[in-house]
Amino acid sequence: MKQQHLKVPSHWKVLALARICLSKCDGPFGSSIKSENYVAAGVRVIRLQNIGAGEFRDADAAYLDEDYVRTRIGDGHWVEPNDVLMAGLGDENNPLGRTCVAPPGLGRAIVKADCYRLRLDNTRAEPAFVSLQLASTSVAECGAMATGSTRQRLNLGLATARVVALPPTLEEQRAIVAWSEREAARIGALIEKKTRFIELLREKRQAQITNWVTRGLDAHASLQHTKHSYLQAIPSHWTVKRLKYLSDGLTVGIVVNPSEYVADEGLPFIYGGDISEDGLDLVGCRRIAVEQSNANAKTRLRAGDLVTVRVGEPGVTAVVPPEGEGGNCASVMLIRKGEFDSDWLCFVMNSRIVRHQVEVVQYGAAQEQFNIGHAVDFFLPLPPIHEQRQIANMSKAYVARVGALCRQTQRSIDLLRERRSALITAAVTGQIDVRAEHPAEDLEPA
Repeated sequence: MKQQHLKVPSHWKVLALARICLSKCDGPFGSSIKSENYVAAGVRVIRLQNIGAGEFRDADAAYLDEDYVRTRIGDGHWVEPNDVLMAGLGDENNPLGRTCVAPPGLGRAIVKADCYRLRLDNTRAEPAFVSLQLASTSVAECGAMATGSTRQRLNLGLATARVVALPPTLEEQRAIVAWSEREAARIGALIEKKTRFIELLREKRQAQITNWVTRGLDAHASLQHTKHSYLQAIPSHWTVKRLKYLSDGLTVGIVVNPSEYVADEGLPFIYGGDISEDGLDLVGCRRIAVEQSNANAKTRLRAGDLVTVRVGEPGVTAVVPPEGEGGNCASVMLIRKGEFDSDWLCFVMNSRIVRHQVEVVQYGAAQEQFNIGHAVDFFLPLPPIHEQRQIANMSKAYVARVGALCRQTQRSIDLLRERRSALITAAVTGQIDVRAEHPAEDLEPA
């Protein structure tokens, strides 16, 4: 397969990766190794999820019994610190050919199937430099070499045929690695700061809306105490009602073989994953034929109904917009439109008041969920209808402002990530001279 040529300084040496490998191996264990084979401690199994683009992902560790491993593989398969690890399988979220360096402290370790271990001649090549260069060029280079359509694959022979370009001295290679790590850390700190800012905005949004749906918009309104620990006081003219008395219909979406109703086209068919506090995903959701939705009239959607996640992120609620009219839902809680403002009830359902009640009754370790039998008894603070509309309008305007600021900040984060990647690529291909050791300027996107 033809590879893209690296553009590097003329005094760098361009050669196949195989020429600087002292030894190489692929993972000896494939589909025969299942989760029940793993033990609490022993030989570390390095899997695809542990190989990041330029970084070793230490989470999600798996181990095999040492005797089990020793009887099945040869001595040439062990991983040592500073070995280069490469992913021979990729998808849209994890690029094929991504590489990292095995860190110190792994102990006894091997690679699993579709993972490759490369031991370099460290008198000619700095493993961290080679890893960074291969990681930065993996998308462009490996795409032309890969096989497979659903998941791209790169065998060990093609993996070691990849081209690397080396500065003439180890000192220069190490200087580039050090500069790249400093810049990556500097940009990473800024990304972390902005990410935390988004988290704080969302926390503030949650607190503000919870305050409005429990105390109203009048900060000077007289209050009455309630008997509920999570709802200590509400305005004197409000009441407290259970959810089952607020809506004329509470039910669960289609739960018996809902996949049988999925069609190539038709009306929206809402699952829990389509529901967020920002609304329903009516574009990317599944579809259900009109006649099938009509045949399941009990769960057919009407504009103004609410749907609540039961499994996964229990309690998250959204209002069914006019475009969702006539569609259906599966394995969610459906709250029929009643004599209340639907947007107001949605904000209440997503507030800490209801989320606290969900947390009390939810169960399940792998996937948290709750039963509708518990949800019907959720207590809600109930203002008059005109105040419901006022609270809903104020909350929608506030959410729109916070959302715009979150999106702006997220765009800034995305630009910083792109810039970090571009800087490292430029450094490890010699497009910028890092020997001056000046930090990159203008890191903050406009």
